[in-house]
Amino acid sequence: MRDTRESRLLLILLVAIAFALITVDIRGGDESPLNGARDAASTVLGPVEKGVASAVNPVADGIRAVRDAGSHQDRIRRLERQNAVLKQRLASSDMAGSRVRQLDALLKTAGSGQYAIKAAQVIAIGAAQGFSWTITIDAGSDDGITRDMTVINGDGLVGRVTTVGHTTATVLLASDPDFTVGTRMEGGDEIGFATGQGTRPMKVQLLNGRAQVKRGDRLVTFGSEKGRPFVPGVPVGTVAYVEPTPGELTKTVLVQPFVSFTKLDLVGVVVEKPRTDPRDTVLPPRPRPAAKPAATPKPVSTTTKKG
Repeated sequence: MRDTRESRLLLILLVAIAFALITVDIRGGDESPLNGARDAASTVLGPVEKGVASAVNPVADGIRAVRDAGSHQDRIRRLERQNAVLKQRLASSDMAGSRVRQLDALLKTAGSGQYAIKAAQVIAIGAAQGFSWTITIDAGSDDGITRDMTVINGDGLVGRVTTVGHTTATVLLASDPDFTVGTRMEGGDEIGFATGQGTRPMKVQLLNGRAQVKRGDRLVTFGSEKGRPFVPGVPVGTVAYVEPTPGELTKTVLVQPFVSFTKLDLVGVVVEKPRTDPRDTVLPPRPRPAAKPAATPKPVSTTTKKG
């Protein structure tokens, strides 16, 4: 259609009629005279609209999924970060609880033996190749640590200090083959010398070849002059095996240490020896034997013999 004066007038007339119809439809509400025409148009055009919507909606859903994929990934990453933080907090809580228990056991052991200690944490462990069993602790000369001090934890004897720096020190563990400590049997005066054997039980040479020793007997440190390098009364371990050595001047026993040398964390360096030998008071109480179940009474027969 060419842009003429007549066409412009026709367009203005059609727009005016459209506004008039819209006004009549709005004012008429449900009773609008145009409802019939609108329903007819809906009947004719409805199937076409549904067909177009069914064709367009999957495409729209696909576009929406692609658009939302970034936000889903962000949400997953955010949840993963929150999960990692919660795991770290839980691990820190478990570690803190473990150290509280270790400190409580260490203080109990030190109190039983009247040992003045300096608590320290294990910050490094030496290589075990060639049976070199050492640890590094975060206490040194600035904390009053010197060479040849006894190192303990809540379970018993850990080792002795060998080298000292300003803020750290090296401890030779009792499991090292170069480690030797004098021992005494619980409840008696039988003495000997215990030597480390790495992951195997310690070997103890008792000076009395006729000493009466059995499995389950316990040993403590005998102590050194002026408490260096060992203070007396520190729990060492439990006899696991007695070697048959008839006629020998000494007796050899294998002792399972109280301390687990692969799980060291919190230790105490004894900076002052006790005034008196604690003897066996630092040893933990022996476990009580399990109670035997009560015998079931036999049922009493109620039958009588016929005469």
